[in-house]
Amino acid sequence: MELDKVDEIIDGYVGEEGILIQLLLDIQSELNWIPKEALERISERLKIPVSQIYRIASFYKAMSLTPRGKHIINVCLGTACHVRGGQRIMDRAKELLGIKEGETTPDMKFTLERVNCLGCCALGPVVVVDGEYHGKVAPAKVEKTLKSYD
Repeated sequence: MELDKVDEIIDGYVGEEGILIQLLLDIQSELNWIPKEALERISERLKIPVSQIYRIASFYKAMSLTPRGKHIINVCLGTACHVRGGQRIMDRAKELLGIKEGETTPDMKFTLERVNCLGCCALGPVVVVDGEYHGKVAPAKVEKTLKSYD
């Protein structure tokens, strides 16, 4: 656990009000998840009860309290993507990675997540890997897309 990185991020916010959500997002951005030790360090440094920090971190879907892979794969299953084959894309990704939605590969390389809408319906079905959008994805394209992050 890299508490030095957590301390460095906290240092950037000391003295500011209403920064907890952004602080948690910054820690997650750096570590790819929010470890229990990070919650405890925030509590200790900012004098906020761990229970309050945990409540916020566990409320938002954008925050993860479990380790995630190096690459985060989001498959859109919103209405437009769903009717254009989004579920087939998800099924192919699960098959290739050997994991279910919400899981991480044993080698910690990929985490597969479902999202309800990415806001680019005309490009559906859409897959986002590490913030990079891939539109009009076909099941046959999934393997090539994932290998480009290998």
